[in-house]
Amino acid sequence: MGEVFLGGEAVAAGRMTRHELRRWYEPIFRGVYVPKGSEPSLRDRAIAAWLASGRRGVVTGVAASALHGAPWVDPGHAIELVGVSCRPQPGLVARAEAVADDEVTRRSGLPVTTRVRTAFDLGRHQPRPEALARLDALMWNQRYAIDDVLALAERYPRARGVRQLRELLPLVDGGAASPQESRTRLWLIDAGMPRPETQIPVAKGSRTVAFLDMGWEGYMVAVEYDGDHHRKDRRQYVKDIARLRMLEDLGWIVIRVIAEDRPSEWLARVEAALVSRGCRIEPNEVQRFVRTYAA
Repeated sequence: MGEVFLGGEAVAAGRMTRHELRRWYEPIFRGVYVPKGSEPSLRDRAIAAWLASGRRGVVTGVAASALHGAPWVDPGHAIELVGVSCRPQPGLVARAEAVADDEVTRRSGLPVTTRVRTAFDLGRHQPRPEALARLDALMWNQRYAIDDVLALAERYPRARGVRQLRELLPLVDGGAASPQESRTRLWLIDAGMPRPETQIPVAKGSRTVAFLDMGWEGYMVAVEYDGDHHRKDRRQYVKDIARLRMLEDLGWIVIRVIAEDRPSEWLARVEAALVSRGCRIEPNEVQRFVRTYAA
């Protein structure tokens, strides 16, 4: 996009007058400007947040995951900073939490939390379903060591959200191909289903003909999340139906999940399919509560 700068610095250096600053530029954060009419990228907004912190903050959270290459991050997502305290403002979240030198690296010229510290922060500060989806996405493009994240939990045992982080880390799966798939998988686990595998290859003879979003290969039961584009694109819809019939011919039971479905409905279909294939499911009290909530 181009220029991201501190307006006061630009005026003091004689690069422009205050009149020119107000006429041709607009603030993105307090005191930080971009050209009017521009569409700042996530990197631009991360630079702006860092400048707004007095060049003291370290980019973390969802923005840091995107700078590390994680997919499915909206450019307009709030920028989180760690290691600094500054006045709150829309689109910028600053946390005065400790961050050690070995937890900081550089991406796009910015101080950014390492992949492991980013996972540590994602798992603590995001709501539980979103946290798992972001941890999965960070694992999707390049693996990080769960044990290293747990080591940070030992380093900061009193940090906010550590309990949630510890609960989620064993569930992280880099095979989730979208945030919706991560949330679907979490519903399954929370409702008492066996933990599903992801990206299951399906062979026909010696040839792999499909990869299933998630499921249980031993029972030949799969769950597939269908986005809106699958139903709105006629050709894609026809391909999906043909694929479903092929999988059924190969012996698979496939439960399709769409955004409008109530979780209780598709969870019941999944349970019925697993039980029909000999899987024994005995939900505990918490899992029964989850099912009630899903309804």
